[in-house]
Amino acid sequence: MILNITEAASHQIKEMMKEEESEGIRLRFGVKGGGCSGLSYAMGFEEDINEELDLTEESNGIPVVIHRQDAPIIEGTTIDFKQNMMGGGFTIDNPNAIVSCGCGSSFKTATNAGTPDPNC
Repeated sequence: MILNITEAASHQIKEMMKEEESEGIRLRFGVKGGGCSGLSYAMGFEEDINEELDLTEESNGIPVVIHRQDAPIIEGTTIDFKQNMMGGGFTIDNPNAIVSCGCGSSFKTATNAGTPDPNC
């Protein structure tokens, strides 16, 4: 399994999926260039799947689509949802990240440094 979604994150994602009002909606998770460390996580909802470019799986009841080129970068990543007095938010634990920025939203791996944003 490429992506692990905890029970808390699964509950939150399912609530968000209800608002999308679409039968074939999936969570799309991957990476994009940018951020202080070079790569940032991308998470959203999508109906379209390109069988040649995308991988699909299910984690904790959530249908997930991942671009094939992102799979090695995020292999073994866990998405969790933490609630605190300020509200709540998703946390991402990627065992492949060797450097992360202070806020944790960007990273780089040993094999992919991405493109750091010079404005960080």
